[in-house]
Amino acid sequence: MTNAHGEIEAQLELLNDTIKAAKRAGADAADALMNQSMSLEVSYRLGEREDLERSESKSLGLRVFVGQKQAAISSNDFSADTLNDAVERAVAMAKVAPEDPYCGLADPSTLCKDVQNLDLFDAYEPGPEELYERARVAEEAARAVDGVTNSEGGGAGWGRVTIALATSDGFAGGYRSSSHGVHASVLAGEGTGMERDYEHSSEHHLEDLEDAAAVGASAGARAVARLNPRKVQSQQVPIIFDPRVSRGLVGHLLGAINGSSVARGTSFLREKMGEQILRAGINIIDDPHRIRGQSSKPFDGEGSLNKQTSLIDDGVLQTWLLDSATAKQLGLKSTGHASRGIGGPPSPGATNVHLAAGDLSPEELMADIENGLYITEMIGFGVNQVTGDYSRGASGFWIENGQKMFPVSELTIAGNLQDMFMQITPANDLEFRYGTNAPTLRIDQMMVAGT
Repeated sequence: MTNAHGEIEAQLELLNDTIKAAKRAGADAADALMNQSMSLEVSYRLGEREDLERSESKSLGLRVFVGQKQAAISSNDFSADTLNDAVERAVAMAKVAPEDPYCGLADPSTLCKDVQNLDLFDAYEPGPEELYERARVAEEAARAVDGVTNSEGGGAGWGRVTIALATSDGFAGGYRSSSHGVHASVLAGEGTGMERDYEHSSEHHLEDLEDAAAVGASAGARAVARLNPRKVQSQQVPIIFDPRVSRGLVGHLLGAINGSSVARGTSFLREKMGEQILRAGINIIDDPHRIRGQSSKPFDGEGSLNKQTSLIDDGVLQTWLLDSATAKQLGLKSTGHASRGIGGPPSPGATNVHLAAGDLSPEELMADIENGLYITEMIGFGVNQVTGDYSRGASGFWIENGQKMFPVSELTIAGNLQDMFMQITPANDLEFRYGTNAPTLRIDQMMVAGT
């Protein structure tokens, strides 16, 4: 902990010095962000070691304000002369930038006063040999599945990142995060009938990582299950979304309630605040302070306090995702959802979002479906965020009399997200594996375009 604290303190000292230099150069206000990362990735294919990649980076981003004008610069050279030149350029750019009535630092009253420890950092650093072994185990387990005929390989990786943020209004904070991962991707079948699938696991702490052999076995089983897909006729049927793809529906909702889209008038939900947009009983929650959460962070990209937020309560839309700028545009207050990269100003973004589990098992959810589609993979990006129109390629399994009977492919499903949201029923199998999570979901009726 002492080393971590010292590393962050050193970064904050540099950031504060840069901010002071910006103010001396003529900036009215400024903020600065530093991102320092390190990663190691290996791959293993057909019983042989392949790639080994190690990367390290350290970048500083500075945003300056002159009146209601702003400019941003970034640098990975921290020498005094280079940073001084960068500061001078940033201030000069801001002076000639167009007026932006909504730009500025976060309201000081919203700033985070206590940076929580969310247990995002695992100090253990695996070496290349350990990662190669993990990748080997994953690929061998996948290739051992009967019906698997080729491999795109197994892989394993590790990384860590340190984030530090400071503002001229007095915020200074930072945190560290780590990641451990393993994956496998294989093919089943022969010739033009080959099918591919994959599996992966990624966690902050090694002890939470799924067993490499289990990851590989799942990849192999998924690929074999897709062999000999059939075509089906176009029809309207109930749709079941596997958790792999159900979280994408939540992602479309997050895009529609993003303050940037709402402020621009480009969201199909822009007039729906306080209204029922999902079925009663459905809740969607954003929790940036989830312990060991994939997208957890103790403060937002402007240094504002973030907290657990109910986005959808009993099916009713409760809030937009707002940073300071979009909040000003809409005459509201920031919700602590600023997300920030090195090279530019913040924008709204969610953290750990989940659609809460329902009461029925996935089997019970499809028990009454005479004919329907169970989707395991989506293809393409045919979603219109202005109108909500939805049309995407899909593959998975055809349901008959409540059971998954045979694989299907080359299908297109179509509908409108507003109608789809109102037909969602969640299963009880929610797991927290990603930044956005959802259980198996059922939509009562959608058009499936086949042969």
